[in-house]
Amino acid sequence: MQGLSKAYGEVQALKGVDFDVAAGTVFGLLGPNGAGKTTIVRIISTVLKPDGGRAEVMGHDVVRDAAEVRYRIGLAGQYAAVDPQLTGRENLRLIGRLAQMPRKMAVARADELLERFGLSDAASRPLRTYSGGMRRRLDVAAALVQKPPVLLMDEPTTGLDIQSRSELWEVTRELVAEGSTVLLTTQYLEEADQLADRIAVVDRGTVVANDTAAALKARLGSTTIELGMENEDLALSAERALADLFADHTEREGDKVRITSSQGPMALIDVLRSLEGQGLAPVGMSVREPTLDDAFLELTGRYCHADDLVHEGAICYGE
Repeated sequence: MQGLSKAYGEVQALKGVDFDVAAGTVFGLLGPNGAGKTTIVRIISTVLKPDGGRAEVMGHDVVRDAAEVRYRIGLAGQYAAVDPQLTGRENLRLIGRLAQMPRKMAVARADELLERFGLSDAASRPLRTYSGGMRRRLDVAAALVQKPPVLLMDEPTTGLDIQSRSELWEVTRELVAEGSTVLLTTQYLEEADQLADRIAVVDRGTVVANDTAAALKARLGSTTIELGMENEDLALSAERALADLFADHTEREGDKVRITSSQGPMALIDVLRSLEGQGLAPVGMSVREPTLDDAFLELTGRYCHADDLVHEGAICYGE
């Protein structure tokens, strides 16, 4: 994908998006609501045409070779693309027939997917009787009827409980292990951290970071050590004792002292030695490594502008 741009009237949804997805991997797209993630998925799936730039799926241009692209992708969108009045089995068979699969092949493929997604016992029930997790599993199964080598999953676990999310995570891992390539958009940072081999963070229509989860977290470059002292006076003494070692990376709040260090957890040894030398002993202590949440907020967290639909001064986690 190179220089992809798209506008809706005066709103510039995408402003020159670039990234590549390696075959046989999960590529995560993270970003605040309205950042452009779904627009990217719609362009790749040939639902929308870009205003500029280009995107290819397995060497086929999404505009010039749209039909070829559609044969190579499966799409599990934010909303279930299945009929609630039909049974699970009927939904999958119908999709197979719409994809011009021979009847026997469509029947066999439907049964195979129902078994794989743990839906065989509910196969004859109308979809309206399914739980949210069952519906989402069937929606992903529907995207796989044609055995596409590329699967686009647009926030597939939104609204699901932890168990249902975990089940879809496991299915995703199995698909990739079998050679599929997955493009995943998600609002759950834990989900991207667990599944994605590489993550692009999209904000206001541009890619602001593109790296592994580990590398994104490492960008913050700091381990946070928090010490609880018996009172504020001792906390002030501890802050002074540690100031020479950590310079501008030490701060105090009440009876707590917080140190950030690029040395990792090993910095804790220096902290305790310095305090011991001054006869100081913390009554509580915690060590925290950077998380993907920290990296995400570092990249996209901002004070909202006047045109953001939230109260003035709020941290903007979406649009």
